[in-house]
Amino acid sequence: MAQKTILRALAGETQDVPPIWMMRQAGRYLPEYRATRAEAGDFLKLCYNPELAAEVTLQPIRRYGFDAAILFADILLLPQALGADLWFVTGEGPRLSTITSDADFAKLGTKDDIHKTLNPVYETVKILSKELPKETTLIGFAGMPWTVATYMIAGRGTPDQGPAHALKAENRPLFDKVMDILTEGTIEYLSMQIEAGAEVVKLFDSWAGSLKGEDFDRYALEPAQKITAELKARHPNTPIIGFPREAGERYIGFGKATGVDCVALDNSVSPEWAASNVQVDGCVQGNLKSSHMVTGGQDLVNETRAIVKAFSGGPHIFNLGHGITPDADPENVQLMIDTVRNG
Repeated sequence: MAQKTILRALAGETQDVPPIWMMRQAGRYLPEYRATRAEAGDFLKLCYNPELAAEVTLQPIRRYGFDAAILFADILLLPQALGADLWFVTGEGPRLSTITSDADFAKLGTKDDIHKTLNPVYETVKILSKELPKETTLIGFAGMPWTVATYMIAGRGTPDQGPAHALKAENRPLFDKVMDILTEGTIEYLSMQIEAGAEVVKLFDSWAGSLKGEDFDRYALEPAQKITAELKARHPNTPIIGFPREAGERYIGFGKATGVDCVALDNSVSPEWAASNVQVDGCVQGNLKSSHMVTGGQDLVNETRAIVKAFSGGPHIFNLGHGITPDADPENVQLMIDTVRNG
């Protein structure tokens, strides 16, 4: 059995104390991250500077001793590598050149063009694989095609992914071409992360919840299955975590249908429901509300204990139901970790 606690959970082992890491654990809530980002100059320069990206990945490991480090990068680096323009507006988030016509799509490159742009990310992984403590698992990641496509089509984040749904309805052939190139690119990107030293990869489908019925099958489940199958063919010993956020009832059977080794859960489902309906098939990850990292106190302790208890009958990786927010208190993170580890 694998020695690292995360890998043991992903292999299906039930542990007395679940391993723990946190989405966006390298981020703006930490003063040391803010200092390094200022040194880099801006967010994208930080993503593409291997030494500094490795440094911010290591910061929460030094501070908290999480069981895993997740590579510091961004899901929109892949569309940039495919030829989309990408920039970040302070206080508002990412902006991209839009893909709304066949002419826009024709300007993109192919899956074979991405590595020149993304090579600094692979260098970051190589640095981390050498510098992380031997007990800490290194997680690589990518955004899933649907979620990344919503940004590429709208040019920014949207509350309802409306532009992507509209293109899907109005020009299905173009929409499918966007999904296909993202699926192919994601496979190549994650495969290179694994070759560089990532021990686990996670598939983030942050907007999966807005896909319903057949659309969920075709654009959330099927791409996850394709990406997982190809990565497993190339790297059979690398576990994969799938995160179809806000999938609701569609969390049921997601692990079996896609082949992922673990299903990450948001906090819109209760741990009790998820234990009965999702964990029965294997490892689950989650699912404390991120707001507890802001408010802290006894509610944080109680909810953390309840989640650990609910998932204690099977393999579980403790995490938040979404990424930690910039207004979180670092002391509350420590309280959460102490509660998980000490009861």
